[in-house]
Amino acid sequence: MLLELFPYLSALLIEEVERRPDKVVLRARVRSTTGVCRCGRSSSRVHGGYVRKLRDAAVGGVGVVIELHIRRFRCENPACAAVTFAEQIAGLTTPHGRYTPLLRGLLTQIGLAMAGRAGARLAAAVGITVGRDTLLRMVRALPEPEIGEVEVLGVDDFAFRKGRHYGTVLIDMATHRPLHLYDGREGKDLAAWLQGHPEVKVICRDRSSGYGEGARVGAPQAQQAADRYHVWANLGQAVEKTVNAHRSRLAEPLAAAEDGPGHSEAEPEVVQPSKELKIVTWLWEQHAAAHELWAQGMSKAAIGRKLGLHQATVRKLVNARSAGDVVAKSLQRAHVVDPYVSYLHQRWNEGIRNAAQLHREIQQLGYPGGELAVQRHLRRYRTGRGHAPAVGPKPPSVREVTSWIMTHPRTPQ
Repeated sequence: MLLELFPYLSALLIEEVERRPDKVVLRARVRSTTGVCRCGRSSSRVHGGYVRKLRDAAVGGVGVVIELHIRRFRCENPACAAVTFAEQIAGLTTPHGRYTPLLRGLLTQIGLAMAGRAGARLAAAVGITVGRDTLLRMVRALPEPEIGEVEVLGVDDFAFRKGRHYGTVLIDMATHRPLHLYDGREGKDLAAWLQGHPEVKVICRDRSSGYGEGARVGAPQAQQAADRYHVWANLGQAVEKTVNAHRSRLAEPLAAAEDGPGHSEAEPEVVQPSKELKIVTWLWEQHAAAHELWAQGMSKAAIGRKLGLHQATVRKLVNARSAGDVVAKSLQRAHVVDPYVSYLHQRWNEGIRNAAQLHREIQQLGYPGGELAVQRHLRRYRTGRGHAPAVGPKPPSVREVTSWIMTHPRTPQ
């Protein structure tokens, strides 16, 4: 009966089966009277023995442990470097192994599918206790699969730490199987890999200039293309950039209505901010400095080091046609106070100028922010004790207009 459940134990003689609350223990010994040394010579001279414990796959949700009596034989081959050797059972034991091949294969598949923590939880649910580090070691111990010939290669980056540390992944686009990972996004690393794979005919990549240069150097015979994701992403960025450049026109009808025949001259003058916002001034200055250094031939990385800016910020400043594009995109971002501006302006024009009181009032309406944000918004209207502008219908944001253009007409909004 046991051999039907455990056919890989046919070389053993099961002497005892013990059922414990947390596991089943099988005590066994080898049927054969001889052992085979690694030199290939068999021996029947027993030098000693010990008990070896092997963990096996769970049965009925309970773990199985095989307590195997192992004999140590003396090798009778004078040319063999081993004086004694421990017997090994084919298909069951490996030198220094604590798991049967069946259990090791099962845990390896769990590690591949679920990784460390999740894999350990799944293994515990089926009666196998294993640590997350053990699962990861089993996955790392797997031999690297053969890459073979790759005709269509996908190249993209991924973030170890977003905004700071990136790596590159290479994908076989025919099988969608990862082929290689390397640290950084440098073109020279891609070129080095491509030089070892001259069979590559097509390279799918994003718009990174580093990847483009690496592809030209490493695989001049390959055609470079953008995959569907990057084509759609690039189109979306172009549409958003175009909408952002014309967004100021969305406010013209409101301004015209205020200046029209129905506009009363007795209304108080709208007080404009006393000075330009700091972020606007900073963007103008940094845009001018970045473009001046770029015109001198400095790289974006060098500009970032000189100005103390992140590489993404330098890229945004250099790629912008004018400082106005950067300023408009920065100012159109939603603020936590925006949904309550109409109420704040109404109360301000009614004579309530205490920011703390106004903060308490909009808190009752669901405002999640702090009082400082309210003070900053109202600070621009304190000069001259003027009225806050009336808030009309808010024009759609750049993202909303972009979504209207990019969405298929038949897709429900």
